[in-house]
Amino acid sequence: MQAFEYAAPTSVEAAVALLGADSQVLAGGTDLVSLMKEYVVSPKRIVSLKDVKSLGGIEYKSSSGLRLGATVTFQELVDSPVVARNYPALVQAAEGVSSPQVRSRGTVAGDLCQRPRCWYFRLGYGLLAQMEGKALVPDGDNRYHAILGNEGPAYFVNPSSLAPILIALGAKVRAQGPQGPREISLHNFFKTPKSADEREYDLQPNEIITDVAVPPPGGIRMAVYEVRQKDAIDWPLAAAAVAFKLSGGKVEDARVVLGHVAPVPWPSLEAEHALEGKAPSEDNADEAGKAAVSRATPLSKNAYKVKLARVAVKRAILAAAKGGTHA
Repeated sequence: MQAFEYAAPTSVEAAVALLGADSQVLAGGTDLVSLMKEYVVSPKRIVSLKDVKSLGGIEYKSSSGLRLGATVTFQELVDSPVVARNYPALVQAAEGVSSPQVRSRGTVAGDLCQRPRCWYFRLGYGLLAQMEGKALVPDGDNRYHAILGNEGPAYFVNPSSLAPILIALGAKVRAQGPQGPREISLHNFFKTPKSADEREYDLQPNEIITDVAVPPPGGIRMAVYEVRQKDAIDWPLAAAAVAFKLSGGKVEDARVVLGHVAPVPWPSLEAEHALEGKAPSEDNADEAGKAAVSRATPLSKNAYKVKLARVAVKRAILAAAKGGTHA
């Protein structure tokens, strides 16, 4: 990889001051290091967050909800009794990362900000996978690409494991830059780039995520369901996260978010409307699954993902219905 300057600040303010267009933030490094080895990114400066203690920690208050520090690892999520008790679907999502090495190093903010696993991007054809101005994905090997939100020019799928359930739970991201802190709804944090110069998330080169805030669960039933080609180290082919309340046996405030099927985590209003006011039965869950993919436009080699996404939604709904209420 290209030589770089390494900085290890001890405060958020110092970290922000070191950032710029030619810098990259290093948390767990599970994604950044591989990108640097392949020369997909070649930063002149790496800003490590390992010594910024304020970016860690898991805190929960029944009145305000959950705070996840940016550098909390997947393993810390899995091991946290307070997360398991109040947000079991977050533990489900973290457990989907089956590699012990990635679990122990990968972080919450790193997961939200990891770059697409699109092989065209990883081979150096850019975020929009183009050569001489022509998109390579539509006529190329697009087995693992988007089936929703794929009208172009972006065809990659968002790779985050935690984002779908965090969006379903109404989470917000807190970021800090030279102008101070700001808060962004996670639903609005992810972007579908329209040009090669745009990022796929709402974070400036001189900003870092400090933490993620999740509202109190308050009786919400929740679940995550992922479909993978194999259980070993692999990314899902399709995933679904659901959160809803039950009143008189019927669904209220339904949230359905698909993962790994679009350039952003994909909230499905169609699935939510299909489920609202109905019992979370096998038939109704199936109808919600159908509704979730009603706008899918598969590419030449990835039509199989439509059925996988439909099944993921159905099974997530049924799992949430059986999972009980969380205070």
